[in-house]
Amino acid sequence: MNLINNVIVPGEEVTSELKSKNDRKIILGPGLRRVADKVFTCNSGILRKKEPNTYWIDSHRKRYIPQRNEMVIGIIKNKQGDYFKVDIGSSEQALLSYLAFEGATKKNRVKLEIGDLVYAKLLTANRDMEPELVCINAQGKSSVMGVLSNDGYLFHCSIDLVRKMLNPKCPFDKLGKHFPYEITIGMNGRIWIKTHTIKTSIALSKAILTSEFLSFEEIQILCDRLGKQYYNS
Repeated sequence: MNLINNVIVPGEEVTSELKSKNDRKIILGPGLRRVADKVFTCNSGILRKKEPNTYWIDSHRKRYIPQRNEMVIGIIKNKQGDYFKVDIGSSEQALLSYLAFEGATKKNRVKLEIGDLVYAKLLTANRDMEPELVCINAQGKSSVMGVLSNDGYLFHCSIDLVRKMLNPKCPFDKLGKHFPYEITIGMNGRIWIKTHTIKTSIALSKAILTSEFLSFEEIQILCDRLGKQYYNS
């Protein structure tokens, strides 16, 4: 029986389902764990595959489980020596070095206060260690990462909705035709948006939350309606 796109339960072996084209290394995402030469599920949900070689368990959850190389939105909670303690919505707070920013040195430190928001990448995510974040890529550049401005609006959503928003087929990226806005999406179920007014930001956040159980066609209709409301306001 083909288990791809079917519901599975924790502890189920899925080794035979994991196949890769051209002998590429198989990438295991959230919900899958390798034990010796076998792969088992550790979450209940739907087994998904992204060509050519990526597999994960699609489950409805709000508690974030850190995964290496994922992009997240964190909230600065404390300062501890050379590190910031950052809330990323997981069971443990993550560490962020003051040197993990573009151009940062011992004399030129980034200024962060308690409550500030950062968009960062998970450098390490081990169940036995605190997650570690960085705001630079392999070339030492910030790219899209860094401190998010305080005049934006942050709200929380499910991990499922985040994946839906990041799907290339999702119509929300076409909203820029109707009105200007900035958006940052974290894989930890946090979305930061910035528009010209708070009213527009709240309306956009409500539209995003409403879209969780809508089809892409229904989301397109919602976006068109939101654009008309903006022009008429």
